[in-house]
Amino acid sequence: MSLRYHAACCQTAFPCPKKRSEIPARIDHMVQMMHHAVGGYEPFFDVRLLVFPEFAHAAPTMSLADLREQLAVELPGDSLTPYIKACQELGCFVWTGTFLERDSNFPDAVFNTTCLVGPTGLLAKYRKVNPWVPWEVHASPHDIADYPDDPFPVVETEIGRLGAAICYDWLFPETLRELAFKGAEVLVRVSAYMDPWGATPPMDWWTLFNRARAAENTACVVACNQGASLAGYPPFSWPGGSMIVDHDGRIMSQADPGEGEKIVVGPVDVSAVRDARSRRRGHDMRSHLRRSMHGLPPGPGLSPATEHPITSESLEARLSRAKGQLPDQQ
Repeated sequence: MSLRYHAACCQTAFPCPKKRSEIPARIDHMVQMMHHAVGGYEPFFDVRLLVFPEFAHAAPTMSLADLREQLAVELPGDSLTPYIKACQELGCFVWTGTFLERDSNFPDAVFNTTCLVGPTGLLAKYRKVNPWVPWEVHASPHDIADYPDDPFPVVETEIGRLGAAICYDWLFPETLRELAFKGAEVLVRVSAYMDPWGATPPMDWWTLFNRARAAENTACVVACNQGASLAGYPPFSWPGGSMIVDHDGRIMSQADPGEGEKIVVGPVDVSAVRDARSRRRGHDMRSHLRRSMHGLPPGPGLSPATEHPITSESLEARLSRAKGQLPDQQ
């Protein structure tokens, strides 16, 4: 059965908040954007996945102590209830914009966190592994000794296997490869990627890395960028340019670069991802990775040849074994 639907990137442009009491109004507005996206495009196609940008709820612009006292929230908690209700009403899934999260298990830490929410409730939390140093001094799971949770969750849903990473994480191919090796078919980017590294040449890193991560992992990418202006976050401004990219790195839909709220929708073809991953022997980079040459721990990838000379038949056998190690190909 074909699994194809549309995703909506819902760019926001809120000013930088100063206190926790500002967050509920933002949530109400974003839930309204969800209804607009799903309802407005219903005559044309089904919007099943919605993504919001980094800093949609709060941004780390204070000291850590002030962030904990003034802006950080506990997750799960009341902040997710409106999203769960909207997903139940609309039959959709949402990767929320990021929260600043406090957790009683880590009393000295503040995390930058996005949540996957569906009709049944909270499905996953992703805490930013690579904060944008030196400006972002909040915690990463990497900073927590014996961190107890999976830092790279991938969730099996009725719309495919979903994984997410936040903004600067995407400049590290290892982060997205980790999700892809766990079977993620749709890679979600929750981002606040600022000028001059946005969607405009010559420094259009936003476009470059979204397309590269899609192609190298044979995965769809749904990338939502922040659209806030310089007035809210000096000296930074965010150029939007949210996009949906297919598994070959083709941009399927994109918002015009520029600040401001926007909703851009585009197709996500999970069946095409599955077909490509199953069918391909060429450009199947996940199974072709020669791990031992990169000092990586054992895992899926192409094993060294054990017989010489190498023949087409022995190579095909190694490729077949490598593909069979991938969790979504077993």
